[in-house]
Amino acid sequence: MNDHLKYEEALSQLETIVRKMESNEYDIDELAVQLKTAQQLIKFCKDKLTKTEAELQKINAEANA
Repeated sequence: MNDHLKYEEALSQLETIVRKMESNEYDIDELAVQLKTAQQLIKFCKDKLTKTEAELQKINAEANA
């Protein structure tokens, strides 16, 4: 995944893939490629959320110390 990709951009790409899958816009070959891309985007988003949550907890702990 691109290190410069923002969460909102990744989520938007994921939403586009899902929308196209739901409307059967991909042929079988492209479906496999897009499914793999979707899995990578989901992992990126989860990792970003986990990292942000940890940072927020650290800031909160420092503020309350």
